[in-house]
Amino acid sequence: MKSRSEIISDVLNYLHFFEKHFQYTLYKSETGRIYDEGEFDHDNSSSAEITNVNESSSNETDTLKVKDSVRQYSIVRESWMDCADFDSFENEIRNCQKCGQLSKARKQIVFGTGNPDADVVVVGEAPGADEDDQGKPFVGRAGKLLTDILKAINFSRDEVFICNILKCRPPENRNPLPEEIANCEPYLFKQLEMVKPKLILALGAFAAQTLLKTKEPLGRLRGKFHEYKGVKMMVTYHPAALLRNPNWKRPTWEDVQLFRKEYDKLINE
Repeated sequence: MKSRSEIISDVLNYLHFFEKHFQYTLYKSETGRIYDEGEFDHDNSSSAEITNVNESSSNETDTLKVKDSVRQYSIVRESWMDCADFDSFENEIRNCQKCGQLSKARKQIVFGTGNPDADVVVVGEAPGADEDDQGKPFVGRAGKLLTDILKAINFSRDEVFICNILKCRPPENRNPLPEEIANCEPYLFKQLEMVKPKLILALGAFAAQTLLKTKEPLGRLRGKFHEYKGVKMMVTYHPAALLRNPNWKRPTWEDVQLFRKEYDKLINE
C-alpha cells in the first residue's frame, strides 16, 4: 500500500500532467481539497504546495492551481512519457495493468496503425473482438466501413494514423468507464503529440468528448470544426453506429466531405 505522501505525489503528478498537456482547468467541485494543510514533506525533504486560487474572489471560480514549487519538484515519471518513436512507445505500454478488468480480459493492446508522420489522425473509441485478436484498430465490419469512408474522400489507411481512446477491449464491447478513459487517454495524447497531425477525425461521442473535454452530445458536436491544441478536429458518427443506424450515413458523408475540403485547403496553403 502506498504511503500518504506517495499518494499525494501521484495526485500532484497527475495535476501537473493535466496542466501541461490538457490545457484543462481543474475545479474544486471536481477534485475537492486534495490536501487540507496544503503542504507536506517528501521522503527526500523536498516540499510542494497546492493552493486554492481566487478563494475570496466574487466570481467563485475557486480553481486549483499547482504552484511553481510543484513544477520544480521532479515527481516520478512513467517511462513511456520519454519515448521518441512509436515502436518503443508501444513496447513500453503493451503490458499496462492500470485497468485491472481490461488488462486481464485482453489478448493484447491495440496501439494503432498507419503513418506515424500522418497529416490526419483518426480516433475511435475502443477495440472490439476482431481488433483484440489482430492487435490492429478498425479491422472488423466497422473497420471495413471506415476504410470505405476514407477511400471515398481519397485517403488510404496507410497514409493516415488510426487509433482509439482505449488500447484494450472492454468486455462484451461495453462502453468505456470514466476511470478507464482517464487511465488510457494520456497514451492517446502522447500519440497525437508525436504525430503532429494537421487534422483529426474523431469517431463517436467518446472520442470527441475525451479530446474536447466536454459532455456535449455528438449531435451538437458534429457538422463543424473544433480545435484540439491548435489542431482542427471534425467529429462524426462511429462506423459501428452507422451499421446500427443507416440513417446516419448521410450526415457522416457531409461531415467527411467538409473534412476533405479543409484538408485540401491546409495542404494548398
